[in-house]
Amino acid sequence: MPDSIRALFSVIGRLCLITIFLMSALGNKIPKYTEVAGIMDAHGVPYPQVSLGLAIVFLLLGSISLLVGYHARIGAVLLAVFLVLATYYFHPFWKTPDDQNQMAHFMKNIGLMGAMLFIIANGSGAGSLDPRKR
Repeated sequence: MPDSIRALFSVIGRLCLITIFLMSALGNKIPKYTEVAGIMDAHGVPYPQVSLGLAIVFLLLGSISLLVGYHARIGAVLLAVFLVLATYYFHPFWKTPDDQNQMAHFMKNIGLMGAMLFIIANGSGAGSLDPRKR
């Protein structure tokens, strides 16, 4: 495969991957900050106002980092931390084993965690800014 096509596919792939995180921050958590903090409090998230602020920072920095491929491994760590905590607090299917919705969200997050681990292990791929530093 030509390098230009590989780079294009890699950038599009990263864009597809980060869309869920970016939209979560920009479309929900930031405009509905107070409401989301209340939901977090109801789910037992410690220090919900602070935790939400950190979640937004992790989502935005992680998404941008992966999209452009600049320090993408660090960005993937940020998103993986977000995923682990969000999955634990909001999709505990083990508490309601018959809830297929929670199981679907749990499995989606497991898949996204796999993608983050892949990026941590292999970097962001073609079309990223990281290789240009060398």
